[in-house]
Amino acid sequence: MKKIRLGVNIDHVATVRNARGEIYPSPLRAALLARKHGADSVTIHLREDRRHINETDLKQIKSKLKIPLNLEIAATEEMIKIALKSKPPFICIVPEKRQEITTEGGLNLKFKYAYLKKIISKLKKNNSRVSLFVEPTLKDIKIAKKLNADCVELHTGKFCRLINENKNYKKELSKIKKATMMGNSFGLEIHAGHGLTFKSAKILSKISGIKEFNIGHFLIGESIFVGLGETIKIFRKILKK
Repeated sequence: MKKIRLGVNIDHVATVRNARGEIYPSPLRAALLARKHGADSVTIHLREDRRHINETDLKQIKSKLKIPLNLEIAATEEMIKIALKSKPPFICIVPEKRQEITTEGGLNLKFKYAYLKKIISKLKKNNSRVSLFVEPTLKDIKIAKKLNADCVELHTGKFCRLINENKNYKKELSKIKKATMMGNSFGLEIHAGHGLTFKSAKILSKISGIKEFNIGHFLIGESIFVGLGETIKIFRKILKK
């Protein structure tokens, strides 16, 4: 059985840098350290307001990183143009609102359906693997398949929040399992992301069929105390089947 891949999201290294308008800490350095310590890919989210990652980060990381770069973008003309030019190996299309603190939910796949299908086709022809960030619902899995995405990343935020608050998460876990099973039956690669901690990642790692976990905020936060390498090492151990 293949191991579960770990994608390390380094957005919040850039958040710390931008808080003071300095050149440190370096997202590029974080990306290279993530690779050194066992990450299978590195994720960056280029937001419309450039609140953390910017085009310079994208260019530098893309040119230096020896593992796949996963670029998260909103489905806007500006972002699609940047993605087509930079040609990252992996692209994840995510929803975005200017006022949100973080991504609050999955894409509304019925909104601008024809436009989504068109840009997914363009990105795939440009040799990027295309993933859609969706809610863990059977409806969204079906639509993602019709859109011809390569993968879906299941939004695990609600599940993780229930665990963090010591509430019953069984219903949400069941939804994730069913979405994974359906996605696999359709030939979609299933990923998981948002709000993941050691505890929630361990629970979800037991679901057969999730091929990739993308983890950022908690991972970077924990790295403040024990270091990036050690935090990645712990997640690698958790995800090892």
